[in-house]
Amino acid sequence: MKSFSRHERRVVHGYARVSTVDQDAALQQDALLAAGCYRVFTDTASGGVQNRPELTKLLDQLRPGDVLVVWRLDRLGRSIRHLIDQLAVLDERGIGFRSLQESIDTTTSGGRLVFHLFASLAEFERDLIRERTAAGLASARARGRQGGRPSLMTKEKLDTARRLYAQQEMTVRKIGEVIGVSRTTVYRALQSDRRAASSPQATASKTKSAM
Repeated sequence: MKSFSRHERRVVHGYARVSTVDQDAALQQDALLAAGCYRVFTDTASGGVQNRPELTKLLDQLRPGDVLVVWRLDRLGRSIRHLIDQLAVLDERGIGFRSLQESIDTTTSGGRLVFHLFASLAEFERDLIRERTAAGLASARARGRQGGRPSLMTKEKLDTARRLYAQQEMTVRKIGEVIGVSRTTVYRALQSDRRAASSPQATASKTKSAM
């Protein structure tokens, strides 16, 4: 695997991440330095945390022609969708990307092909979610409802919202667009769902079933 250096008129920066302070980032840092990174930025944060100060600092320092290197893809992205979005932004800025474990290098034609394949698969998955959601809602409408004003947040919509929110690949606003309700409706429904799950009755029920 080729290593880049500053003599090639590009600066190669590494990014490492560990989930807890008990984990050691040395393995990632050593691999990144061996791959030719001029400097390695390290965050201690779980994959789902949006605030990563060292990553923010690194992204601010990158310039066109530079390369961002990670030890493994999941060190950068919180999800496939988030990873694709991050790589798209880097590509628009003229910044290369390498992942050591997956041998992906967008500074090469083969690496760019892999990136575009990932993007296509992520979009395909999102289209499937939309289609399944639309089919479920059409089925619910076909069955009809009785009595009172129908709720905007149906059981089918809530189930879909739960699944999409757990995947952390869409914002609450985007989830609302997919299932056909407002962002506020999604947010309130998820909040109510969490309160119900953590209520004393729900906790007692879980404890009883575990006995």
